[in-house]
Amino acid sequence: MHKIDIDLVDMTMDVMKYVIDRLSNTKHKIGKPKKEEELKALVGETITENGIGGEEAFKLWKKHLTTSNVPIDHPRHLAFVPASPTRAAVMFDLVTSASSIHGAYWMEGAGGIFCENEAMRWIVSLTGLPEGAFGVFTSGGTAANLSAIVTAREYWRSLNERNTVEKGLIITSIGAHSSIKAMAKVADIDVLLVDTEDRLEKESLQKTIGSLPTQQRQRLFAIVATGGTTNAGIVDDLEGVAEVCKKEKLWFHVDAAYGGGALVADSVRYLFKGIEEADSITIDPHKWMFSPYDCGAVIYKKPELAKEAHSQQGSYLDIFKDEGAHGFNPTDYQIQLTRRVRGLPLWFSLATHGTIRYREAVERGIELAQIAGRMIEESPHLELVRAPSLSCVLYRRLGWKPEDYTHWTYENHEKGFALVTPTKWKVGSAYETVSRFCFINPDTTEDDIKAILDSMN
Repeated sequence: MHKIDIDLVDMTMDVMKYVIDRLSNTKHKIGKPKKEEELKALVGETITENGIGGEEAFKLWKKHLTTSNVPIDHPRHLAFVPASPTRAAVMFDLVTSASSIHGAYWMEGAGGIFCENEAMRWIVSLTGLPEGAFGVFTSGGTAANLSAIVTAREYWRSLNERNTVEKGLIITSIGAHSSIKAMAKVADIDVLLVDTEDRLEKESLQKTIGSLPTQQRQRLFAIVATGGTTNAGIVDDLEGVAEVCKKEKLWFHVDAAYGGGALVADSVRYLFKGIEEADSITIDPHKWMFSPYDCGAVIYKKPELAKEAHSQQGSYLDIFKDEGAHGFNPTDYQIQLTRRVRGLPLWFSLATHGTIRYREAVERGIELAQIAGRMIEESPHLELVRAPSLSCVLYRRLGWKPEDYTHWTYENHEKGFALVTPTKWKVGSAYETVSRFCFINPDTTEDDIKAILDSMN
């Protein structure tokens, strides 16, 4: 075993050297997937009765398998919502795994949870929520949104007996993230969509609520606004939505999974006015806070309501409730019992670099979107769909059909040049296929943007 341990340490160092080299080399090709049968032909049988050995398994990984992945931090990966974990965060993710900390209860993971809480205090401070607000790290935005809405639903049920037998209802816009509808299925609640992919405004929300039949209005318990839509970077009228929620006595949740990182940026902080009135907020540090996957966060104005909704009971868990095990137990505030201390890499990165560097990196993403917008406006064959918002840019190639965008995406990906994918934008009652940039990586250059746009000629 001793030799195997040493080999594993050597392999781990090789992995870290590879990661550091990749992060410092912005000119390397972007990865591309292979079909399963191709990969099988390259690596053969890897799970056998006697094993193939760690050295051989690592060789196969390094030679054949790692190149079939697209690094989410590649400077020309501008699709979906990419990520750009700092080297400090990537390396400390290794420490997190090697430390084998169970991050559910303070009794077992006090040191790790302490570090998570330090990072969480900084995130909460960005929101402007009142004293007493706090949160926990989750596996991502879907788990965070689900945790928040279950908390809201359980609070609503506690208000009267009728609510315990009614199926709850929430309102959001069609621009909201797909996880809102997905988690509503899990929570067994209905979702009503306000028909706007642009900014959800106070007036349209109030009108939607006012048009509800009495039975539906009685089932309505929460509004979900978006703090930076993943499709276009749009921030809803958070201040107006907060006023409606206060007037109608509804839970106010803000899904800022993507856009929440922009709270640190002075240039756009004003867009989030009203978020300090939220009852719960989702932010994903693995998006615009430069943390590795998977790391989401859910924040509550009144954490005690989340504890009432999520705290698990079991005889073998009773010791964790004892005063001798006193401390902050993250499992009490979200849907997971077993959890890793996924906030540790963020803590180490923040401690290493400081919050000023974080602000500069986020501001660079916003600046890149503005630069791309100007390049598009100056191009005779391109046109902005709408003004860039946060770090998202929607634009069209004049004369192209949907299949042209798809072909262009695959062609660039096959070359190992870039990953930029099409999306759809609602124009009137129809959806138009357009192209989209989402800038997260501050190492993306103006030359990268120009080269991508030029490839549409």
